[in-house]
Amino acid sequence: MVKVKSSGSGTGITGRATINDIARLAGVSKKTVSRVINQSPFVKEETRARIDAVIQQIGYTPDPQARGLAFRRSFLIGLIYDNPNAQYIVNSQEGVLDALRGSGFELVVHPCDRLSEDFIPGVRRFVERQKLHGVILLPPVSEDQGLARTLEEIDCQFVRLASVRLDNTSKMIVSSDREAAAEAATYLEALGHRHIGFIAGPSHHRSAHERQSGFVGALEKRGLTLPPELIVQGAYSFESGVACAEALLAQRPRPTAIFASNDEMAAGVYKAAYRLKIAIPDELSVVGFDDSPVASRLSPALTTIRLPIRDMARLAASKLIPSGAAPGEAEAGGVARIVPHLIVRDSAQSPGST
Repeated sequence: MVKVKSSGSGTGITGRATINDIARLAGVSKKTVSRVINQSPFVKEETRARIDAVIQQIGYTPDPQARGLAFRRSFLIGLIYDNPNAQYIVNSQEGVLDALRGSGFELVVHPCDRLSEDFIPGVRRFVERQKLHGVILLPPVSEDQGLARTLEEIDCQFVRLASVRLDNTSKMIVSSDREAAAEAATYLEALGHRHIGFIAGPSHHRSAHERQSGFVGALEKRGLTLPPELIVQGAYSFESGVACAEALLAQRPRPTAIFASNDEMAAGVYKAAYRLKIAIPDELSVVGFDDSPVASRLSPALTTIRLPIRDMARLAASKLIPSGAAPGEAEAGGVARIVPHLIVRDSAQSPGST
């Protein structure tokens, strides 16, 4: 076991320890130290142990940016998004961090505006400036074929999260939004609801179309047609949920149930119902989509579709991590298909059951 005094106490190190300091103290070349840091198999175990001992005793931590310069790439994974749902972003970040933990890779985020003229050029600058190892694209950014082509042109690896398959299987994490929305429709119809309101997501999100098609299609299969006046378009935001619910509940006869295409809008339905003194679920059943933390905090607790966003992001990051960099699902092959499912709580019941 090599014994090394702490920094500044006979080691000759002033300030932050560097790879050169490790090489000097361990009596090896800088290249050998680099191989150990990057988990190369081409180092004798005795030498590796000696270098590891020095690293531990002087408290050296590799700098991801410095490592990237040495290898003409960074040890950074980018998360690119344009999404009004803050909880979706938080869950995605947590999932990516789950996958990167212990891998030596770090996460950097890039919020953007998909409708801006600078959208694709801005993402390109971000990727090239950071020398990213790869990027994860969240919807609706992930649905942009122009961005995908640009990333391929600059040789940047990417994985797309989307509600349908849009690319090679190695670049996709697919959620089954259409099937999940169909499950919600079947549930409400089975409870006996025939006059159902639907709050759609924004038209520039592919998931909004998938959820609407799944919900409306499932009702049609059960002999129930959803009239146009019972379909209103929201923006995946709480405020839009309030406005859409008010429009639906102003109709006569008013719907006995409302399906909102995400939980934020479902929470908005609760607010509108409260203002109008409409009891949930006695007078109005409500179902959401996502199973975000707000779903179980509402009163009554919200029946919703559970979309495992954190798991999807973790799988996406795992596809980008080189083999051997982290345990688990590194370089996961094939398309990962996520199947959301209905979580029944207290916000829906048969109409007129009280």
